[in-house]
Amino acid sequence: MAADDQVTRKLSNGAEIPVMGLGVWQVDDGSECERAVATALEGGYRLIDTAQAYGNEASVGRAIRSSGIPREEIFLTTKFYPGNRDARVEAEKSLERLGTEYVDLYLIHWPQGGPTWAWPGMEAAVEAGLTKGIGISNFGATELQELLKVSQIQPAVNQIQFSPFEYRRALVEACEDAGVVAQAYSPLGTGRHLDDPVVGRIAAATGRTPAQVLIRWALQKGLSVIPKSTHKARIDENFAVFDFTLDDDAMTSLDALDTTTQTPDALAKRQKWWS
Repeated sequence: MAADDQVTRKLSNGAEIPVMGLGVWQVDDGSECERAVATALEGGYRLIDTAQAYGNEASVGRAIRSSGIPREEIFLTTKFYPGNRDARVEAEKSLERLGTEYVDLYLIHWPQGGPTWAWPGMEAAVEAGLTKGIGISNFGATELQELLKVSQIQPAVNQIQFSPFEYRRALVEACEDAGVVAQAYSPLGTGRHLDDPVVGRIAAATGRTPAQVLIRWALQKGLSVIPKSTHKARIDENFAVFDFTLDDDAMTSLDALDTTTQTPDALAKRQKWWS
């Protein structure tokens, strides 16, 4: 393990979130999802990230129960689908599907309808013991600030699209200034970034794969990272990122791939599917 590695980050509610996890976006409910989660847990992952909108919470829950790993050793995240009306009620439904008494983190999946309206329901989910922590996803710096003005419980995490090509530095800094841990989804660009020549050159120079280089970059930026895969070899490969460090030249070369001008926004305007 590299000397500067953190295996977890402390959240504002005192919990520790692993810096590496498995995301299951676009993983079909059923055996495919169960196998992916089981493989990840067997390989050492302790963070599993799902969502109401993914339609696979039941499979995630079955895999966790079948793993034999004590529930309290697994950090489980799900997300409120903001097309629904009551985050607390939907949390109860998630727990039924997951077959668990609580989740460790419950996020607003995106700020549809504005950044603040769902937050009272999120706080009610904490008060009811349905989740240990609450947070947000796809919130930009301005939306985060609006939420902080009205929240009784501050968001613990902001899960954002983040990679060298979407290097949202100003947004990460806004999160850190507010005591919110930034978490990277799509660190591999859903596979698009694996063939980039700069990434490939750094991978060859370090004796690592392009995926490992991209994940390692995000870890060294201080984020928790949740790559998605359904293949055992890739799930294992993605987790094997704690025994090397990218040097300053490699980090600078990867930083230069950014296409967002290191924006404080969570997504480009054209990407905001809820607008």
